[in-house]
Amino acid sequence: MTTTETESPAVDGPADPATLRRSVAAGAVGVFVHWFDWAAYAYLADTVATVFFPAEDRTTGLLAVFGVFAVSFGIRPVGALVLGPLGDRIGRKRTLSLVIFLMSGATLTIGLLPGYDSIGIAAPVLLVLLRLVQGFAAGGEFGSAASFLAESAPRRRRGFGVSWLEVGSLLGFLAGSFVFLLLSTCLDDAQLTAWGWRIPFLVAAPLGVIGVVIRNRIEDTPEYRALESNDTVPRSPVRELLRSHRRQLLQAAGLMTAMHVPFYAVLTYLVTYETDHLGQSADSAALLSTGISLLGLVLVPQFGALSDRVGRKPVFIGATAALFLLSTPAFWLMRTGLTGTWIAGLTLGAILAAILGTYAVWSAETFPTRTRQSGLSIAYNVTAALFAGTVPYLLTLLISATGSTLVPGPYLMIFAAGGLIAALSLKETVGSSLLHAEDVADDVAEDVSEPGERPA
Repeated sequence: MTTTETESPAVDGPADPATLRRSVAAGAVGVFVHWFDWAAYAYLADTVATVFFPAEDRTTGLLAVFGVFAVSFGIRPVGALVLGPLGDRIGRKRTLSLVIFLMSGATLTIGLLPGYDSIGIAAPVLLVLLRLVQGFAAGGEFGSAASFLAESAPRRRRGFGVSWLEVGSLLGFLAGSFVFLLLSTCLDDAQLTAWGWRIPFLVAAPLGVIGVVIRNRIEDTPEYRALESNDTVPRSPVRELLRSHRRQLLQAAGLMTAMHVPFYAVLTYLVTYETDHLGQSADSAALLSTGISLLGLVLVPQFGALSDRVGRKPVFIGATAALFLLSTPAFWLMRTGLTGTWIAGLTLGAILAAILGTYAVWSAETFPTRTRQSGLSIAYNVTAALFAGTVPYLLTLLISATGSTLVPGPYLMIFAAGGLIAALSLKETVGSSLLHAEDVADDVAEDVSEPGERPA
């Protein structure tokens, strides 16, 4: 046996289906709530501006709403630095419960807030504070959930199990979009402004209760319990991460950046691109966005399962290579008409699904259990703050500066190349143990080679 791996207590054979379903539900429910809230806030931005900001200047109010949206992204790395290490010190289960409690509680409170007409400047101030709480909690969600799912899934189906994290994201996004569509269809503008906008935020209450109940009923993961039994729970996981696993942190950041940029380009910015630069209707753009999301729901777990059979490396490299080669032709094809837009959009959606199905499990397998949640949380949220939220703004700016509607293609190529470089630098980890040498005994922590090596 190498100094890198030791036997994992996780189940290697077929998992009990009920146990696997509970683990998937516990891991995915938080990202569902997060993306449901994200979609609801984004789609209701105009109404939220009317409710929480002075009516004299609509443009300023709308900009303020999007500014509050951006602030919640900016606080995520802080949440990652607090909640990621906390999960490595006290366990995945406790941080999963804490994160969803904070997230759903803040979302519910937003739904109960009085507007500007009732309490004046206190309304936008409270909105900002609650969005900060949401962003802080979101900073701990991915690392907690990805660590939990990776450590709970049977070794031979780990890619499939972790891929459901992104299924939860897509479902939350679709649910938020559907609720907005329902509200805008059934209510007039006055009703939506008076009380209808509160409904999606109030729905967070039962979702949060369900999530807390599910997460409180699960056991912590076999790997984390192994740390406790071996008395190797880390005292300073971030310090250990930066001292001994800087390379893995950068590699995971490369994988995650190659996910963040196409995710926001394809699932959020593309709607604006179709209406503003291709002259297509908002209904058509929204329908394509829904189609891409539905395609992702089908393909993401399939690509996760494929990575269990053939490896993380070939699936991820194939996806990022396809993104590099096809991004610019896809945006050229969109300019040929509605049919070309659908073909190109679904093609990019399929490529994105392959990335979503593999990046999280590969990143999780790269880190030792002692620093896994810290590494995943920091890499995910720092790259999200730097590259995810800026996608619509930068693409709009670059198209305006160059006059070319093909700009999104080369932009995606840059980050696809970054993902390829990260993937080529990583070793294959499929089937590897999640317990590394330092997870078993502190005195061997300095004698650690690259992850992914097999026992002799």
